[in-house]
Amino acid sequence: METAPLTDTAQETGSVPLSQRDRNQIQWIIRALLIGLLCAIPAMFCIQTAGIAVVDPDVGWQLSSGVWILHHHAFPHVDPFSRTAAGAPWQAYSWLFDLILLGAWHWLGLKGFIVLAGVLMALITAVLYTMVTRWQRDFVLGCLLTLAAMFCLTRLCTPRPWLFSMLFFAIELSILMETRRQGRSRLLLWLPVLFALWANIHIQFVDGLVILGIAALEPLLLRWWKLPIPCASARALWLTFAGCIAAPCLNPYGPRIYEIAWKLASQPGVLNTIGEEGAITFRYPGDFMLLFLVLAAAGVLFRYRHLAPFETLALAASAVLSFRSRRDVWIVDFVAIAILAAGLPAVQSRKDRSAPRWALALGGVTLVVILVLSTILTPQTNPNLQKRLDAKMPVQAVQFLRQHPEPGPLFNPYDWGGFLIWQLGEPVSIDGRAALYGDARIARSIATWDGGPAWAQDPDLLSSGVVIAPHAAALTQLLRTDPHFAVAWEDPVATVFVARDRKSVPDQNPALARALPSGRGDGR
Repeated sequence: METAPLTDTAQETGSVPLSQRDRNQIQWIIRALLIGLLCAIPAMFCIQTAGIAVVDPDVGWQLSSGVWILHHHAFPHVDPFSRTAAGAPWQAYSWLFDLILLGAWHWLGLKGFIVLAGVLMALITAVLYTMVTRWQRDFVLGCLLTLAAMFCLTRLCTPRPWLFSMLFFAIELSILMETRRQGRSRLLLWLPVLFALWANIHIQFVDGLVILGIAALEPLLLRWWKLPIPCASARALWLTFAGCIAAPCLNPYGPRIYEIAWKLASQPGVLNTIGEEGAITFRYPGDFMLLFLVLAAAGVLFRYRHLAPFETLALAASAVLSFRSRRDVWIVDFVAIAILAAGLPAVQSRKDRSAPRWALALGGVTLVVILVLSTILTPQTNPNLQKRLDAKMPVQAVQFLRQHPEPGPLFNPYDWGGFLIWQLGEPVSIDGRAALYGDARIARSIATWDGGPAWAQDPDLLSSGVVIAPHAAALTQLLRTDPHFAVAWEDPVATVFVARDRKSVPDQNPALARALPSGRGDGR
């Protein structure tokens, strides 16, 4: 049998040309390595910007909540950590996240915070990339869309339960988009399970219900829209919606979880006083990238998707939720990316849409290897992270008060409350649980620390025996001249004031003090 002659290039080099199958395998190897790197980039960013995670003001009270749950083998129904709101109704609605965060801290110390945030960001990226590539056949464009979406979230790389909400929302959106693409409803069976887990980790499962409700309305709207759009049956969507409304009740607080969600959502004052709750300021590159993605998604809806009901209403609803609060930018970010992936035409489409299993495994192994190496080789060790914590939080002041206990209730700023609950083990005057304290108390505390006209009439300050004050706060300078307080400790971060007439200051509640966990100052 005669063989086909080699090409001139093959004859000169003495090599045999690759078959199409070999070229495809090499192509998938390269793609798998790139996908693993793509999913690892946000995680590596979290690890390199570890200072944000370590000084997060809410981490402390969430750790203390996890300790309380483990110690009492129960779930709190009244507040155990505040002296000004002691005994007020409070529910640890993120109890499962509190336990996960506590486990990461016990396992890796302060480094556990950045590892947890990094792993969750990697998972979010992987889910987004999977959703994008199911609709978008262009490999390069799919990678760019995923990177653009994650670039908008660089300011949210902190160990907060919203990372789980981002992950679960991406999974939900991927399921809804895939259901519409295939016209099959079997994937919807996973959503009630997802919402049951989601409700025990973060209260923002209600945002997922909003998007699911819009999806359930689409079959009805298509009767007037008259568009040839694949969609699951109205019956399947409404049954799923009903199941997802009932599933969150499987939590320690039952149906009251919706009352908690309403209380948090109907507190408008927080949007104007708490930085992370405020509207997007457009002071960071990610904010402008988000605006570009939203505008591009709106253009795609007009040009290619013909204002499809689900995408159009989802983009409008998510824009309202995200632009009013910068911590919720991920909602409109993910919806915009889904619209762009489904609507933009591919520049270079691939014939084999599904990746082989070995390529997926290689991409996963690449991701794990990069994450492990980043965690091991990073200079963000526990001693270095402790130095960052020392530079931002009143670590030395806490050590002073442990060595020299002072009688009387504590008065502290909003951003330090969670850290003091965790480290000092005493009831605080205020912390990051905004719904517990209410708009009026939060506004009064901020005005007092800003040295407002009524600072001397603040009842929480007047009843305090110890004040832990930021060195640069206006109230700190005012208390230096106040005859009722004396400086007991001072360092570059904090100043500790004690009441001169200690006999007139009521002692702290011993029952509350016993309920609080003892803090640690060693980074573990």
